[in-house]
Amino acid sequence: MNEAIQRDIQAINAIEAIPHIMEILASTLRLRFICVARVTEEAWTMCSVLDNAEFGLSPGDELEIETTFCRTVRANRKEIVINHASADNEYRENPIPIMYGFESYFSYPLYDAKGEFFGTLCGLDPEPRELRTEAVHGQVSAFAKLISNQILLNDHIEQTLTQLSDAKNMARLQEQYIAILGHDIRTPLSSIQIGISFLDDLIKDSEVASTVQVPVFKAVSRMKNSVQRMSRLIEDTMDFTHTRVGQGLPVKLAVSNNLSQQINYTVEELATAYPKSSIRIHVDITRPLICDDKRICQLLSNLLKNALIHGDMSYPVYVKVLTNSNDFILSVQNSGTPISDESKARLFQPFWRKESNRQNEGLGLGLFIASEIAKAHKGTLGVNSDYNGTEFTLRFPLQTVSSNIFES
Repeated sequence: MNEAIQRDIQAINAIEAIPHIMEILASTLRLRFICVARVTEEAWTMCSVLDNAEFGLSPGDELEIETTFCRTVRANRKEIVINHASADNEYRENPIPIMYGFESYFSYPLYDAKGEFFGTLCGLDPEPRELRTEAVHGQVSAFAKLISNQILLNDHIEQTLTQLSDAKNMARLQEQYIAILGHDIRTPLSSIQIGISFLDDLIKDSEVASTVQVPVFKAVSRMKNSVQRMSRLIEDTMDFTHTRVGQGLPVKLAVSNNLSQQINYTVEELATAYPKSSIRIHVDITRPLICDDKRICQLLSNLLKNALIHGDMSYPVYVKVLTNSNDFILSVQNSGTPISDESKARLFQPFWRKESNRQNEGLGLGLFIASEIAKAHKGTLGVNSDYNGTEFTLRFPLQTVSSNIFES
């Protein structure tokens, strides 16, 4: 048996309705043998069977095509129905009923997803049965059409799953490529960064500074900003691909000794970058905790930068970080236009940005990465937004984190 026929048998056996159809036909028509067969020009192969006549045929068994009426059904694309073979002028001398020992018989064509002949729905019994009636024809032809439609549906489902699998594999390859590319770009970028740092240190020298013109200062400053932005984009891309290719965002959980200091440094860094904005910070970490300091500060930076860009600059941005008896809580709140419910539903999706904000720098990964950092700490990142302000809040349970130290 070739692989194509094996797949056809599996496809028929995957159709849950077929055993029920055979039971119904056997009961209503009083036939002891019902089957679905795959019929080609060369072979007749059993796919599914209800054998109460004990003919001994099982799925995968084959019959010589010349010894079946299904060959004729295949050639004519038309059913064959026999009530009483030994008394029928057309079939009483035919060797096929004698060979298999049946008197009543039907065989209806089945079609595949391409509309081509697939096989037959057959029924027979050693005793005569009244099968040549409109009622029987309507019932059997309806079931044959149902099976054909199910073959078509299953084929479409299989094609869709194959296409989906191909698309997933392609997406995974693309993500792996991005990860490799991001990793390889870091090396030349680091060399550029070293060169810019050398130039920056050089022009800060009092003797050299007097001979350097203003445009040079500006050029080096722009280069530094460009490299920093490239570095952020690469880091965001690498983090994104980690969530797709790996098992989530990698974190290194450890006992935090100076998180308060690092949080203050992160806020100061952004305050320098956005001098026209006002940031109010309150840090009250009273308990030791286990976290990834770097990732927590990355989350804070993403949230704070988002607030500074989208908030009303005439009002301060509030940063609060604290621990209570159970949780670590970090929140960033800004004033401004409330976030719509539609936008809330998509805020933490990768690459999503409001149409009005398409010109802002970045890939639209900041909030997505922040949410992944929260998940990596077994916590949540939520948002509340109304006319009183917009507040993003990270919360994770101290006891859960402290009992699940891991590195991924």
